[in-house]
Amino acid sequence: MKRIPIAIALALAVSTLNTFAQQSGGGERPPRDGEKVETLTNEQAKQVKVILSKYNPSALTAEEAKAIHAAFQQAGLPGGPAMNEVVADAGFSPDKLRDLDPPPTDATGRGDQLVPKSEVGGSRPQGANNQSQPIGKQGGGTQHYSIEQAASDNAQLHTIAFNGLAFVTGDFGADTFLPPGKVCDFSGFQYMRDIDAAHKGHNPMFLDRVAGNVLHVLTDEQRALFEKAARQEAVQLRALAEKRLPLIKAFCRELDGSIPAGSQGLNKAAVIQYVGDIFAADAEISYQRAQVFGQVVASLNPQQKEYLAKMKFGDFNTWPAVEMDQYKLPRGTEKMINVAYMTYASEFFSWYAGSVKADTYFCPERHGTYFGGFYMKDMPAMGKRDFDISTSVTGDSGKEFLNILTESQRKNITAIPALQHKALQDVIKVREAISMELRKFLNGKQADKKTVLALGRRYGELDGEMSYYYATAFAKANRTLTAEQRKVLVKLRNLDGYTSAPAYIYSDPVREELKLPDTDHFFFPPKAAAGNVR
Repeated sequence: MKRIPIAIALALAVSTLNTFAQQSGGGERPPRDGEKVETLTNEQAKQVKVILSKYNPSALTAEEAKAIHAAFQQAGLPGGPAMNEVVADAGFSPDKLRDLDPPPTDATGRGDQLVPKSEVGGSRPQGANNQSQPIGKQGGGTQHYSIEQAASDNAQLHTIAFNGLAFVTGDFGADTFLPPGKVCDFSGFQYMRDIDAAHKGHNPMFLDRVAGNVLHVLTDEQRALFEKAARQEAVQLRALAEKRLPLIKAFCRELDGSIPAGSQGLNKAAVIQYVGDIFAADAEISYQRAQVFGQVVASLNPQQKEYLAKMKFGDFNTWPAVEMDQYKLPRGTEKMINVAYMTYASEFFSWYAGSVKADTYFCPERHGTYFGGFYMKDMPAMGKRDFDISTSVTGDSGKEFLNILTESQRKNITAIPALQHKALQDVIKVREAISMELRKFLNGKQADKKTVLALGRRYGELDGEMSYYYATAFAKANRTLTAEQRKVLVKLRNLDGYTSAPAYIYSDPVREELKLPDTDHFFFPPKAAAGNVR
């Protein structure tokens, strides 16, 4: 095992967080006709507080949320606004509890057909749908994901810790692994998969099913637009992946302590500037995609619109099984072109049926994607058509990683959420502004390319800032790990039998020797960088 402009200002001014506060999952529905509104007695309120007293509200895990709900249910506590009020008075967020442990669904995947555990944990009358509307929810989605949950200190901390575990137990090759869907992600696809009522969002068949239906309903001429765009985009996608490699190498040098003479370590400004360049390229691809999507939308006939309307956003069960073979590109087509083609087909639907809110949403692991977390989580699913990736593995492994560290090691990681808080809030504003601009194509208007590229660069600068915090914190913790800690961490990594390729272009292994540009410039201020590149 190897080492353990003005346009931007206007766009950002338009972008506010009010929509997220209104649809974050916190609104209570009014009681239905004839439905009893439950209240809590003083004794029941005491029971709630006793149960919650065993947990830390700022560091809750999915497992703990489930335990809390189970305790509420066992005690026969009623759900409803009164329960929420007591929970909030105890210092806990009812929304976070629901986000961490969403209500269950039945075998059909439709959560509103089951009696939920509670609005926060108690029993409910059968048929009472207690689910509040999460950000961007459309159609059959029943899971409570929101931008607030993704950006919360708890979700961020455990995701960052998961990446720390991957980084100190992995290698450069594993660090370069990245699912193609984690770039150019302004189409709402990530949200659609996270809220899927059938819980198939993280199964390989999810993308095939939605893409198959889109390709099935489109005409030859419309599919040809996707193919032409995919062939043009493949070169850009590869260049985007290759541009990440020197940055990842620099992060590995920081971890290993192999920094150039005269440097004190990674230079924050150099990292921020470089990642800004990466995300500007990402934004250009995103602009081109939205432009093609807009062309296809403008050409849809009434029958096609009717077909797509029956496919509900966030409900895999409403998507018919479609034979994909007849829509595949010719045998021998370059893999990157195939990836781009399927991306156009699948993300066209999430964009067409979605919303600005869905586009703005990101999963907690969207940022700082340079540390091997995706390799550690996704590698067991590679090559398998029907494999459900656990939605709790990130949080659970991240929490355990922190438990294995000493207090002095751990504080390097736990300090990050506060450090990145402003940057993460700015990310939400920038993502919303990009989505609003790109969605002009949906309505037959022209999006401003300069605005999108400038916003994309700003997005990258924010990602670079956060990634700098991660890389330097992981390196500090790594320097004092004991041999015993490393042994336990490798076991927690849980990838026995897997060996990473020397590098990956997204999830495609690169077997030949890589010749990377010199990375010394990441360790000096940007103006001095040119003089330090050999």
